Amino acid sequence: MDEQKRLFIAIILSIVVIVGWNLFFVDTTPVPVPQDQQPALGEQPAATRETNGTPIADYTPGSPGVTDATAVAAASIPARDARTISVSTQFYNIVISENGANVQSLTLNNFREGVEADASLKEMVSPDLGTGLFGFELEGKSIPGLETAVFTAQTESTHMDLTQGEKRLAFTWTSPHGVIVEKVFTFSADSYLIGFDLVFKNHSGMPLKDSLMLAIPGMVDPKNARFSFEGATALINGELENVKTKKIEDKDTYEGVIDWAGYTDRYFLSCVIPKSQKEAKVKLSFQEPVVTTQYVQSMERLDPGKQFTASFDFFMGPKSLKLLSSYDNSLKKAINFGWFDILAKPCLMGMNLIHEVIPNYGIAIMLLTLLIKIVFWPLGTKSYRAMNDMKKLQPLMMELREKYKDDKQRMNQEVMGLYKTYKVNPMSGCLPMLVQMPIFFALYRMLYQAIELRHAPFMGWINDLSSPDRLFHFDFAIPFMQAPYGIPVLTIIMGATMFLQQKMSPSTGDPTQAKMMMLMPLFMTFIFINFPAGLVLYWLVNNVLSIGQQYYIQKKFA
Repeated sequence: MDEQKRLFIAIILSIVVIVGWNLFFVDTTPVPVPQDQQPALGEQPAATRETNGTPIADYTPGSPGVTDATAVAAASIPARDARTISVSTQFYNIVISENGANVQSLTLNNFREGVEADASLKEMVSPDLGTGLFGFELEGKSIPGLETAVFTAQTESTHMDLTQGEKRLAFTWTSPHGVIVEKVFTFSADSYLIGFDLVFKNHSGMPLKDSLMLAIPGMVDPKNARFSFEGATALINGELENVKTKKIEDKDTYEGVIDWAGYTDRYFLSCVIPKSQKEAKVKLSFQEPVVTTQYVQSMERLDPGKQFTASFDFFMGPKSLKLLSSYDNSLKKAINFGWFDILAKPCLMGMNLIHEVIPNYGIAIMLLTLLIKIVFWPLGTKSYRAMNDMKKLQPLMMELREKYKDDKQRMNQEVMGLYKTYKVNPMSGCLPMLVQMPIFFALYRMLYQAIELRHAPFMGWINDLSSPDRLFHFDFAIPFMQAPYGIPVLTIIMGATMFLQQKMSPSTGDPTQAKMMMLMPLFMTFIFINFPAGLVLYWLVNNVLSIGQQYYIQKKFA
C-alpha cells in the first residue's frame, strides 16, 4: 500500500515540475517564417522555392466571377441545393450542374440515338457515370472540400439560347481557407468547341502548389469493342494512343506533350484540349464498364494574393473528318483507320464529294466502288486473262494428273513443263489481286467507321448503312445472326455473286481443293451476315463489276 502511495506522489510531482518549467522558462513567442519558405498547400516543406502567379489585382475587371469580399463571405454560406444551367446552340444542348460545375448532359442536335425519326437526341454523357464529364480535382488534395464543392453560377437564368457570337458562364466556389476557384465556360454559336478556364485565386495565408486533374470518363461496351475501338484515347508527342481496357492494368500512366486526351467510341469523341501544349500526364483507370481518362497538369506555385489560370477547350461531338479538319488543332488525328489510314482517308473524302452531288450514301458507295474498279481495270484484266489461260489448260492438266497420279514428283515436273510450253504463269492471276488488297481493306475500315454512314438511308428496308440489313424483324433467334433478326437480303445476294464468280474461275484440278473453294462463298456469307449494310453493298457491287469484267475477258480471249 505504501508503494502505491509513493508512486502516486511521484507522478503528481512530475506533472507539477513539467508544467512549471514550460510556464516559467520556455519562450512561446512564435518565430516568423518568410513567405517564400512557407510550405505550400499540397506539398512538403522545402528549403527554397520559386514564387509564381499573377497578382489578383491584375485580374481582368470584366471577367465573370464574384468580388473578393462576396467570395470570402460565400465560404460561410450553409450547404444548398445545386441548380443546373443549360445552354443551347445549333449544334448541342449542354447542362452543367452547380454540384462540382460538371457537365451532366450534352445532346447533339444533328444526331440521334436511333434511326427512328422520333428517337432521342444523341447523349454524350451517360447517366450511369453519375459525376458527369470534366470534373476536376487536385492530385495532392490541397484544397479541402473541393471534392464535394457546390459552385455558384453567376447568372440568374437557368437556360440560355445562343444563336450568334459567344457567351461566357462562370461558376465560383470558395474553400474554407479562402481559396477562390472559378470554372469559366465559353460557348460559341458556330462551333462544337467549348472554351474552359480554370482560375485559382489564393486568399489563404498559405502558398498553393499542386497538380490539377481533369476527368473524362466513358462507358465501354464489350460487344462494340470487338469490331471498333472504344476507350481511352490521347495524342501524346504527336502520336495517337488508343489504349485498350485490358492493357490499362499493365500501363496506366503516359507522359509527354499532350495535345488532347479523352474518350472515344466508334463515331464520337469527348476530350480536353490544353490551349498551351506542355509536358503533362495522362492517367487511366478502368472499373468495368467505366474507363476514365485523367489529364494531369502541374500548377505553378501560387502564393497568397496571387492567381493562376489554366485554359482549355472541350470537344464533345462527331468524329467527322471534315469537321475536325476545320479546327486549328490536331483533333483530326483522332480519326484513324489503322494500317491503311493513308488510303482510307482519300476514299472517305471521295465518298463525301460524291454525296455532295448525289445526296445518297448508298449510291455514293456504289459510284466510289465503280471509280476504284476503273482505276484497277488494267490489273484486273491481267489477272482474269491469266485465269482464262489457266482454264484452257485444265483438260491437259487433268490428263497429266491421271497419268502420273502415282508419281507426284513426275506429275509436278510435267505440269511445270506445261506452263512453260504455253507460257502461262500460275501466279499471274493472283499477284494483281494482291496489289488491290490494301485498297479493299482500307475501304472496309473506312466504311465501318465513317460517321457519315451512321443512320444514313439507302433504299427500301435499308434505312441505316451502318447497321446490318434486315428485311422484316423476327421474334426468334437465327443461328450466326446478331439481333435484330430478319432476312439479310443484301448479304444473301452478295453470297450468290461470290458463288457465281467462283464458278467462273478455273478449277485447280484437285477435287478436294475445288470443293473447299466452292464452300468459300458460304463461309463469307456467314461472316458478312452481321456486317454493316454499307460494307455489304460495297462488296456486292465490287463482285458484280468483277463478274462483268471477267465475263468480258473470257469472251474476248476465248
